[in-house]
Amino acid sequence: MEGLIFDIKKYAIHDGPGIRTTIFLKGCPLHCPWCHNPEGIKPQPEIMLSPERCIHCEQCLHACERGALQRRSDVIALNREKCDRCGVCLDVCCSRAIEQVGRHITVEQAAEEIERDRVFYEESGGGVTLSGGEPLMQPQFTRALLKDCKKKGIHTVLDTCGYADPEILQEVSEFVDLFLFDVKIMDDEKHKHYTGVSNQQIFYNLRTLSENGKTIHIRIPIIPGITDDEGNIHMVGTFLAPLQHIDKISLLPYHRAWLMKHRKIKASNEPWIADTPSPVSLTRIQEVLETCRLNTSIGG
Repeated sequence: MEGLIFDIKKYAIHDGPGIRTTIFLKGCPLHCPWCHNPEGIKPQPEIMLSPERCIHCEQCLHACERGALQRRSDVIALNREKCDRCGVCLDVCCSRAIEQVGRHITVEQAAEEIERDRVFYEESGGGVTLSGGEPLMQPQFTRALLKDCKKKGIHTVLDTCGYADPEILQEVSEFVDLFLFDVKIMDDEKHKHYTGVSNQQIFYNLRTLSENGKTIHIRIPIIPGITDDEGNIHMVGTFLAPLQHIDKISLLPYHRAWLMKHRKIKASNEPWIADTPSPVSLTRIQEVLETCRLNTSIGG
């Protein structure tokens, strides 16, 4: 059984307790314009261009039989409609200015990567986190890998947007020790506008996990102009307050570090450009949620 991943991060410390290995799966049903992993949205491999690495040897131009690569001014440009991702340009690019984002990996291969870091999990109380993208878009691979980890006594975390078939979530949750669950926008129409999907399935799944006794860590991306208004924060607090088994809530401030990746893969969604939330704004949001008796912190 294979999964499509775009990264494996070793020694991760912000994706659950302890030192972790985080595996990022490709494909997400949401299209948030602030996504810090834009290369994880599309459910297929993509070509990423890094013009600053190009040494202008033009080997890629000669190698591409479809004419998908062209020189424009001083940079190499890719016509993504012509590109069939054959990989020939990757083979001839010695400076790694052209890279493929997304590779297939078997459960066994992923398990071998995880096993190499087992000593760090045991010493720190860490484990494995499946992130993305959205891991539940690859349910068979996700379930099989989590099951293998549980069989070996490795702590498991699933980082999810919550938008999934409830039956799939139920099948996977058996092998999950902790859920990192995103809550963004409470107004359904506004949620559809910014993410492309309704939030009703997301909230249904969150309630179900809570009722089933699963430990949940809520993460709220604080996006200036979208999620940070007082009305939205009050509604988030009112919604979360009665839920059980909410371990804690983390406020994740917007930043622009992902913009370079967005440009390199020519992501289809228009990026949301804003300033980083001020400490005063973040503290205000934290105080609002704490009035609902929710254990809230700023950062991961």
